[in-house]
Amino acid sequence: MGEAIIFGVIASSALVIGGVAGAYWRPPEAVIGILLAFASGALISALSFELFTDAFELGGATRAGIGLLAGATAFVVANALLDRKVTGSAKPDQSDKVSAASRGPGGIGFALLAAVTLDGVPENLALGVSLVDDASLTLLVAIFFSNFPESLVGAVAMREEGRSPRAVIGLWVVVAVLLAVAVVVGRAALGGVSDQALSFYLSFAGGAVLASLADTLMPEAFAHGRPYNAFATCAGFFVSFVLAVG
Repeated sequence: MGEAIIFGVIASSALVIGGVAGAYWRPPEAVIGILLAFASGALISALSFELFTDAFELGGATRAGIGLLAGATAFVVANALLDRKVTGSAKPDQSDKVSAASRGPGGIGFALLAAVTLDGVPENLALGVSLVDDASLTLLVAIFFSNFPESLVGAVAMREEGRSPRAVIGLWVVVAVLLAVAVVVGRAALGGVSDQALSFYLSFAGGAVLASLADTLMPEAFAHGRPYNAFATCAGFFVSFVLAVG
């Protein structure tokens, strides 16, 4: 369990780092896009060579495939419901979320809830689940690099709304603690399950993460990081691959 705590703290520390940076600095949009692209490549590699590979080996193609589709479905449903609460639309873009957040304190709360639920929780639960079978440095690195730009963007939006740097940093510390706990929960809840059940949970978590990639990270990277997003994606994939096979 100590390993899960360490992994949770490391993965979530990127949220605090990004929150502190965004509280005092507004980066160019291209930088955000490039960071998101790097994170996307790293997550794709982690899912391909560790998370889903382990699910396939433990439970076979059918069980792993069902879990993958179930995880993606859960993400899509939660995404639509939470986005509707944030903006009144089933499919907002990043500017819509920032606009909704600026309407009042409730907007920020819903925006943070959406970000944590749709991106952070599936990824960190997946990290915790991966620790049941074997520690995944690849997934840890991928999550770290996806958490940092997301919290950076969120902190910038909060500062533009008029919140103090201290309040912004405090909010991201709370989010970081919640996500660190998610890693521990993922590890503790599935520590004694059968290989077949673990296969489903690993692929379920992978499906949710893959859906968040397709819906959030990669579209944002494409929108703001061109033309360097392609190179950054390749770099993220390569770094994650080396960690997986090294």
